[in-house]
Amino acid sequence: QAASHELPGSPEVSVCFANRSAALFHLGRFEVCLEDIARAESHGYPDRLLPKILLRKAECLLCLGRLQDAADALSVVENKIAMDGIMTSPTHQALLKKLSQLKIKIHEKESWPEPAREACGDIQRKSEIWEENDSISGASSSLSLNFDIERGRHLVASQDILPGQSLLKEEAFVSVLCPGESFLLQDSSETAWDTRVTNADLYCHRCLRQLLASVPCRGCSYAKYCSQNCADVAWEQYHRTECSLGALLLTLGVFCHVALRTVLLAGFAEVSRLVERSHGGDKDLHNPEARCKHLSEAPDTRAGTRGIPGCNDNGQYQSSYQAVFNLLPHAEKHSPEHKFLCTLSVVAICKQLQEAGLEVAVLNQESSEKWSRPKICEKTSDELSPELKIMAEAMLRHVLQLQCNAQAITVMQESGSRDGAVVNKKPVRLATAFFPVLSLLNHSCCPNISVSFSGTAATVRASQPIPSGQEIFHCYGPHRCRMRVAERQQLLSQYFFECRCQACLDELESDVKSVVSVRNSFCCPSCQAPIQVGEDMLCCSNEACAISVSRESLSHRLRDLQRQIKKALELLRDRKADQAIKMLLKCRMDAGNFLSPEHLLMGEMEDHLAQVYATLGKWQEAARHLERSIEIVEMHHGPSSVEIGHELFKLAQILFNGFAVSEALSTIQRAEEILSVHCGPQSTQIQELQEMKTCLLELPRSVLQRT
Repeated sequence: QAASHELPGSPEVSVCFANRSAALFHLGRFEVCLEDIARAESHGYPDRLLPKILLRKAECLLCLGRLQDAADALSVVENKIAMDGIMTSPTHQALLKKLSQLKIKIHEKESWPEPAREACGDIQRKSEIWEENDSISGASSSLSLNFDIERGRHLVASQDILPGQSLLKEEAFVSVLCPGESFLLQDSSETAWDTRVTNADLYCHRCLRQLLASVPCRGCSYAKYCSQNCADVAWEQYHRTECSLGALLLTLGVFCHVALRTVLLAGFAEVSRLVERSHGGDKDLHNPEARCKHLSEAPDTRAGTRGIPGCNDNGQYQSSYQAVFNLLPHAEKHSPEHKFLCTLSVVAICKQLQEAGLEVAVLNQESSEKWSRPKICEKTSDELSPELKIMAEAMLRHVLQLQCNAQAITVMQESGSRDGAVVNKKPVRLATAFFPVLSLLNHSCCPNISVSFSGTAATVRASQPIPSGQEIFHCYGPHRCRMRVAERQQLLSQYFFECRCQACLDELESDVKSVVSVRNSFCCPSCQAPIQVGEDMLCCSNEACAISVSRESLSHRLRDLQRQIKKALELLRDRKADQAIKMLLKCRMDAGNFLSPEHLLMGEMEDHLAQVYATLGKWQEAARHLERSIEIVEMHHGPSSVEIGHELFKLAQILFNGFAVSEALSTIQRAEEILSVHCGPQSTQIQELQEMKTCLLELPRSVLQRT
């Protein structure tokens, strides 16, 4: 963070990089350490301190086995010391001593070279069978692009698909990192320093890789990158325009930022071409719904996909700006107030671009040679140029599109206390993006696919068998296992459609109660029998009891219980595990008096108890509580859900640490089977599971037999 706030080329920023190189050296990240040493030198590291980082450079090279480079680095240090003259201070004497030690180490390694290491036992990654679709960019050949009036553009299985089969691999056309909430760095809660960070400090602003040693933007303190290459590419493609607008873009929100970056990546020529087509003879481009309607009324079987909006002249639907431009903006369905605010935001960005003299940079995005001297029409100081008006129109279209077509890029992030040997992770929104092919998937509250992310790339996999002819369904957020139908319908209203998926139809048109309603219900406080659902008063289903209780009183007890659980977790964070256990056990006892045994909160309490016992190293107790939690999660989400996969991953860690070898191996196998379907065989969790399995199988046979 310090490096991003200092002026480039200043002694202060060079010292930041030098100090960070020391931390990287102690972490054993020698290659990255060398990069930071080079940055310190390039930013004018003070001459009097150079021997110190040059010795560190030599030591890194030595550790990497680059003996000649290390010897050359030591020669530079020797020459530097010789030029500076006689040095008698303790610091200089320490440098000379270190220099002598490194020379001896180099000589030893040259005399006794280390035997060639065998290839590391890296876990062999399973290769996925993949045959790409001729018509749909990044899609499997097992999919086809269809259209009808009711469902619009959608993807359908053209052959039987198995669970775990990859259906789509797409790189985001554009993505913008969301800072998210700030949180404390690990092991920093007791320091006097402000160590609060956001995802903007932890991930590359271009490729979304996790940062170890960030490269800050030379023009602002916000943007950070994983490498100089990422920083340079981002600057050329869009950041040279965005850099001075950082505060405004953060204020206006991520949708405006995505819209601006979209047109910058597309380039003025392509944006202008499509905007002008939407004004001219191609009226269907301005109104894709109308074009689709014509298709359905007069289908041409010979045309294939060529007439479907977003497809090129060859009938191919590519992950391109043309496909992004053809995503539905639903302009007629947004409220006038919303459209006014969106227009105001876009105009504010364009006015700032114009006032900052960045208009030429915006129009030069496609080719610096072709647009070296763009002909910008004369304008008054209060009026946007015709070129900026074209960009503004496209940006407004994209802001409106994003309400229905924005895709959250998520990452599994550690949550809760980090003291134990068990890592608890949950998905967190990292960025907002346009995925034009992924946007073809319609919603279902009971989807048949899972989406996972690696950097800015999305992978779609079948989460269950999909027979030929069945539509491929994504979940836009509201899921049947997490919300009642009324809540789902309310949330889905932002997408301008009424969900008619099978899960919604079952709950709306029959007496079938939702999974959430049945399992997250109350029980009788007197006899613990199920309570019959009512509006204000709830009655016990046990005729012998027949007690009535108000919904409000039970809801009040539930809120009080949630507050007590929150206090218990605060005790855990304060390293008061014994007190946390007592409070959680009391909460569990109280909950049993008015919540159904399969209530999700009952599972959460068991999960929290497992977490506390794991921090104490009581692995058997931790496993027992987590197994109870898994039973409840399975009732809610199903035995092959990704939620069960994550829970089994935690159980595998507990059993591994507790040396319960046979139980750990069977849990690892089940977790692998589930997570490979949802996340793919190359996910980090699968790799960790395989590493645990390898470690357990390498134990002596006598140990395996005992366990």
